[in-house]
Amino acid sequence: MQSDATRLLKNLFEQAVATADPMNCLAAHLPPPPEGRLIVIGAGKASARMAEAVERHYDQPLEGLVITRYGYGRPTQQIEIVEAAHPVPDQAGVDATRRILHLVDNLTPDDLVLALISGGGSSLLCAPRDGLSLKQKQQINKDLLASGAPISQMNVVRRHLSQVKGGKLAAACAPAQVLGLIISDVPGDDVAVIASGPTVPQPPSADSVSEILERWGIDPAAFAQLPADPDQDFEALKEKVSNKVVAAPSQSLAAAKTVAEQVGCDVLMLGDDLEGEARELGAAHAHKALEIAANRAATQKPLLILSGGECTVTRTGNGVGGPNAEYALAALIALNGNARITLLAADTDGVDGAAEVAGAFVLPDSLQRATDLGRAPQDYLQRNDAHHFFEALGDQFITGPTLTNVNDFRAILIE
Repeated sequence: MQSDATRLLKNLFEQAVATADPMNCLAAHLPPPPEGRLIVIGAGKASARMAEAVERHYDQPLEGLVITRYGYGRPTQQIEIVEAAHPVPDQAGVDATRRILHLVDNLTPDDLVLALISGGGSSLLCAPRDGLSLKQKQQINKDLLASGAPISQMNVVRRHLSQVKGGKLAAACAPAQVLGLIISDVPGDDVAVIASGPTVPQPPSADSVSEILERWGIDPAAFAQLPADPDQDFEALKEKVSNKVVAAPSQSLAAAKTVAEQVGCDVLMLGDDLEGEARELGAAHAHKALEIAANRAATQKPLLILSGGECTVTRTGNGVGGPNAEYALAALIALNGNARITLLAADTDGVDGAAEVAGAFVLPDSLQRATDLGRAPQDYLQRNDAHHFFEALGDQFITGPTLTNVNDFRAILIE
């Protein structure tokens, strides 16, 4: 499968990931040590790597605990790393979250809490509200993930279900100062949405939860007995809490663009915050690439189309897929074996949906190889089984844990 085109796209992905590696981006945002204790907490797919970067920076005793996805741990010395389930929470995440809440109890105004937050924190940092069981919360998460709802609306629901999301974790740290250091995995880099905003004080939004559930066809039964969110002095809390985005999708795409231009490509940026149904976006981008290729002479520079954001998949089948693989499969169908176009769609955290696979390549001969194998791409798309399709072709893109997470990376090369 390796070709000059696939090697270039792989290198661009790696540059995007390296730009968002906490070892490269976190130190510049770390504050001086406080007069009191320095407590490090956090959750997300990048949180263990962020903790590793914090330990490298400070030459003093540290204490803390962060929660990351199974397989994403790092060999830290002072900050404990706990692994838990993602994207559906489990008991390990619940137990570790309770330990974080105990850790930040009884702090003083001289203490500083560093909260290391990244994508995936919504499921990893899990403390169901009183009256809600873990089993109920797991089912609601599964329903949300299958519904096709955008992450911003999913996280409104998650905040209402939680004792730590929506600024409640920051409230638990009072009266200490809290600094949230955040790696963005959401379109628009809204810190209230990333990991459901555990360090972002915000008024409760229970009134809109029922509307979201109705819109996306989710059973509201689990919410019927839940009281309204407790009142908090959000304005007072804001004086003790600050948040910084230390890595964002736009920075990673910009780094990939620079590398592409250095090797002689023209670059068209479609945006770092694209959302929508994965198969629809994949088909639309493929048609755009075909239009450009038809009007671009082969003697011109190669053109690279870059985009990021977060696609969604409305599951109607029972296959194994993810938004990047489904985007790629829909694009493969639309490209119809165009000889000049190669594509890579992958999640920068190394996991796309329901498989330990970052995403997939679409090569000029992918469709023909699928035909030779008797694999009908439309059938796989219909049952949301994109990962099995690309596995059969050998066109999966497998990276393992990247230890960061700045959303989807999509690159289409026209030669």
